[in-house]
Amino acid sequence: MTPAIFERKHALWLNVLFTSFMIEDEAVKSELYDHAQIAFRHLRWIARELAENGTAYTYDRDIDLGRPADNAEALHALGAAVKATMAAYPDSALSARMITDDQYLIARLETLRARPDSNAPITAFDRHRTLPGKTLDTAQTDALTLFLFEESYKEYELILIYAYMQNESRDLLERDIYQDLIDESQFHLKSFGNMMAKMGILALPRPLHEQTYKITDIEAFIRNGISEEENAKEQCRSLAEAVRDEELSAFFDFINFQESYHIELMKKLLAQVSPK
Repeated sequence: MTPAIFERKHALWLNVLFTSFMIEDEAVKSELYDHAQIAFRHLRWIARELAENGTAYTYDRDIDLGRPADNAEALHALGAAVKATMAAYPDSALSARMITDDQYLIARLETLRARPDSNAPITAFDRHRTLPGKTLDTAQTDALTLFLFEESYKEYELILIYAYMQNESRDLLERDIYQDLIDESQFHLKSFGNMMAKMGILALPRPLHEQTYKITDIEAFIRNGISEEENAKEQCRSLAEAVRDEELSAFFDFINFQESYHIELMKKLLAQVSPK
């Protein structure tokens, strides 16, 4: 494997993930999200192989979601992206696994495109800024919009940072904690991405600078991470109050309570890397 393959797989993971967000049909959305999780495992395996060979990699990426008009166009574009990525794989056992996974994904995309409802329009990018069944005023909508943009980037950033640090660590407990944090951030990114699509404000998070994830002072990073989680808790609490909608407030309280346990996980990690 090469850093270039890693970069292409990173872009493909995002492509599958954000296509799942933009499509409204719950069955299609769920199936694509499962394939995004498979692509992320591919990404982790490539990273592990690179690390074992002493080869550095980055989170650079080249991706453009475009603005597909309907499900069929989105699924066609995703299929083309999968095929282009597959063509670059070298000959290896890992490539053989990725190829069979990708071939199945391509077959499923063709099946989904053939469905009668594949002409359903995609409204994930039209910036209507409303949620089905919700009536929010301008201030509430602005607060929710800002929160979703900030937090979707934060969760994407954390997924990649924790994955990088997990790959660098040789301590089993550390790696286990990082996996818990990755899984939690994956769920949060899914939640925020789907909500952004419903509001017509779906957008890729900005790329990460190399200094963001190549951590030289792990203890300082974890302490800063605890502070960021505490800030995220406050943002969730404030938004729950601001939207004044029972269902939305309950959701953001739910995220807030999850952030509380993230802090405990990071304290456990801090004790592991900086024992007294």
